[in-house]
Amino acid sequence: MIAQAARDAVDDLANSRGRSIRHLLLGLGLTAGAVLASAVIARASAPTPDDPPTPPPGLSPSKAAFGMIWPPLFLALTLSGLRVWNAPSSPARTQALTLWGVVQALNAVWMALGPRRLGGQLTAAVTSLGTAAAYAWRARQVDPPAASMVTPYVGWIGFASVLSGELWRRDHAGPTLH
Repeated sequence: MIAQAARDAVDDLANSRGRSIRHLLLGLGLTAGAVLASAVIARASAPTPDDPPTPPPGLSPSKAAFGMIWPPLFLALTLSGLRVWNAPSSPARTQALTLWGVVQALNAVWMALGPRRLGGQLTAAVTSLGTAAAYAWRARQVDPPAASMVTPYVGWIGFASVLSGELWRRDHAGPTLH
């Protein structure tokens, strides 16, 4: 009874009704692994206390803010990808999974570039925003809750793109005349 209730809860959360445990675990491994790889790259690329500060104070969210923002976003990305993985096979599902994978790769690139390479970070952030929006659109056709789960990530990447653009602009601004 409890085992069936647990399986039903997992099926509802992961969109895995009718899928084997093996399929579910494979999808969980792939999606969690991709998101975890992005997180590890971000951690490895994080500025150290010895690094000179690149963003002007007040323009970059604090580590505490990032610590509160990224885990739920990574969890939502994982669940969204898992729900699409568990959806019935179709060309739309394949496209959504491909876009989801590209989002993960761009996330890793964006984080690896860090604030020391603002131009590359801006390019990766804007590309990630467009790809994440395309993923949300395609995921909505496959599994609407999966698309809803990724919407906060799209908003965050939009904010991050604007922030990176502002930092890049300030870094490359010419002298002002007074």
